[in-house]
Amino acid sequence: MSRPYHRGEINRAFERAKALMHAQAIQRGEGRAFYIDAYTGDELWGGDSYDYDHVFSSEMIHSRYKDRLSDIQIAEIVNIPENIAVTLRSINQSKGKKDPELWTQDSRLILSTNIKLGIANRAIALAKSAIEKKASEFC
Repeated sequence: MSRPYHRGEINRAFERAKALMHAQAIQRGEGRAFYIDAYTGDELWGGDSYDYDHVFSSEMIHSRYKDRLSDIQIAEIVNIPENIAVTLRSINQSKGKKDPELWTQDSRLILSTNIKLGIANRAIALAKSAIEKKASEFC
């Protein structure tokens, strides 16, 4: 079965996940959203220019599982906490929909951002493992 990529279910699940993450960040920051950038390890506070980012893009995950899983199941996998990172908007934009494992191998990335490869690669490995584990629950 080959079906087109639609973000409807993914976006609804993403909005719920972001709301929960924001509420937790408000608690951590004692009234002001507080995060640790998933790719740099730097502190991010409410008001900073940050984005919520799918470590592995929703389109990538959809392509991988569309023949075996429903849109709701794919949305659940895409939006597991380990696959949602908070990072500076500039870093999120540099990553786009690229495969994160290839993205961190681009030597220009280090020159143009504050990414720390050890931190970024840990976040990527954690997301990949969690995605595979969640998908195996459905397959």
